[in-house]
Amino acid sequence: MTQFETREQTTLSIGGLALDSRKLAGTFFLVLAAQFMTVIMLAAAMVPGYDFRGAAISDLGVFPETALLFNTSLVLVGVLNLAGGYLFYRTHGKRWLVAIFALAGVGAVGAGLFPLDTGGLHGLFALLAFLFFNVQALGTATRLRGAMRALSVLAGGVGLVFVVLMALGDAGNAAAFGPIGHGGTERMIVYPVMLWLVAFGGYLLAKSESAEASIPHAA
Repeated sequence: MTQFETREQTTLSIGGLALDSRKLAGTFFLVLAAQFMTVIMLAAAMVPGYDFRGAAISDLGVFPETALLFNTSLVLVGVLNLAGGYLFYRTHGKRWLVAIFALAGVGAVGAGLFPLDTGGLHGLFALLAFLFFNVQALGTATRLRGAMRALSVLAGGVGLVFVVLMALGDAGNAAAFGPIGHGGTERMIVYPVMLWLVAFGGYLLAKSESAEASIPHAA
């Protein structure tokens, strides 16, 4: 018995249609991360003179050229993480883990609804997202084995190290940012966990396909 088979509710019924919870969760996580990283890249290219080293990622939610695109993408990140976290919960049943997914999702939605120029709320929601998306990777590692477990620990661990460095830098110790500056430090919080979500999404999809292939079909 694998760790993903410790709970029987791996299907979700909507309107009489049975859907695979693992497959849906994997799809949501993959789309979440792929669209957000694509939007960050496109938005940065759309703003003349955008400073990758000095500017915050959230600055892309303020510039008129990219505000709607970036903030909508960020809200979508939160919504997909909430939905994917619930669907993943149906395969393991651990309430503490789904709570982590929920906090990360709420952080992303809040950061998108309250852009950087709206005041302190953005900072609080962004910190919630920065922290709990990486804790999410570490928490998920407890439900995994092998290379995917190691990747989860690596991604979450790297992200949390840079959360601490960003906090030190923003508190006045600019040396904590090192040669990559504030912008690079933020990206080292976000990029590893987004790449992990792409990999984890693919992993869940592969597990679903493997389970389907093991079911005998009538001739």
